[in-house]
Formats: sequence, C-alpha cells, structure tokens
Amino acid sequence: MNIPNYQLQIFFQKRNELIRQLEKNTINKIEFLEQNYNLIQNLNMKPLLNISSVEEGMYNYQYYNILAKFFKQKATLYYNNKKKKKKYAEYIMKSNNYYNEKDKQLLKIVELSKNDNIESYFVEMYSKKLNSNLFEIVLKNIEFAVFHSMDTKILKLLKEKNSFLDITKKSKIDNYVNTNI
Repeated sequence: MNIPNYQLQIFFQKRNELIRQLEKNTINKIEFLEQNYNLIQNLNMKPLLNISSVEEGMYNYQYYNILAKFFKQKATLYYNNKKKKKKYAEYIMKSNNYYNEKDKQLLKIVELSKNDNIESYFVEMYSKKLNSNLFEIVLKNIEFAVFHSMDTKILKLLKEKNSFLDITKKSKIDNYVNTNI
C-alpha cells in the first residue's frame, strides 16, 4: 500500500500546524496528543508496509508514535484503580507494542538518510531513567524532523554512520520531552 503524495502532504501540513500551536502554547501537550490521534483517525491513516523514502518512514513513525503516546496517556487513567488493573495493563501493552513499531520505522529512516543530514546526541532529561538513555535524532534538511529513541540498534547504526555526537544536549523540543505526560 502506498500513500499518494498529496495525502502525505496533508498529514505533514496538519501535524506541523499542531507543532506550531504547541510551541506557541495555544494547546498543551495533552491536547496536542489528542489532536494528533484525531488527525490519524480523521485521515483514516494506516501504516505503510514498505518504506521507500524518509517521508514515508516519518509518516509511519508518527503513526506509531501517536498511538503509543495515546495509549500510554489512557493507561495513566487506570494506574491507581485496583478494579481497572487489566485495562491499565492492556493499554500499557498496546503502548509498548506501538513504541517498538515506532523504533523499527526510525531505524529505517536512519538507514535511508544521508549521514550529513543527521545529527544525534543524548538529551538532558529530568527523568533519571531516561537521562543518558534517550537520544534525539534530527534530520537537518526537514522541518520538525526530530525523533527520540532508546533503541540500541538505532544508536549503533548512528555511530557506524558517524552521525552520533557522544554528548548530552538540551532537546530541540525540551518542553515537550521533559513533561510527565
């Protein structure tokens, strides 16, 4: 299944609008996540089976990332509810599965990208678990192409491509990644 270019353009245009709204604080992170989820529902998005370009990989990455964050957020509603532990576990499992799929897409994006277009590094995190584990990948030639992962295969590939700076920096979207949502 291939997506027509115009559908990819619509998706990225609407997603970029949401990013700008988040940057201007006209929407908060929860609204951003909900509106991204509504976007993939309204566009009737489905992931591509074969990725042949960075843009298609970004589309799939966003698809899985949106669903992972959506279900993680939903799980928090049931975290302290003993009667809803199964619902909590179900949403966490869905979220983790989508995060795994997201990382597969990110690996493909890195494989398809030219080395000089990639910049990557560890990001400063408030979370001790994420600090020194979460890294950021920026595609310098595409607006809002900022990705995050902790996947060791992706990190290894970035290092092989000489695209990983062994430093820790503030994320380009620090206010987004350093919130508890």
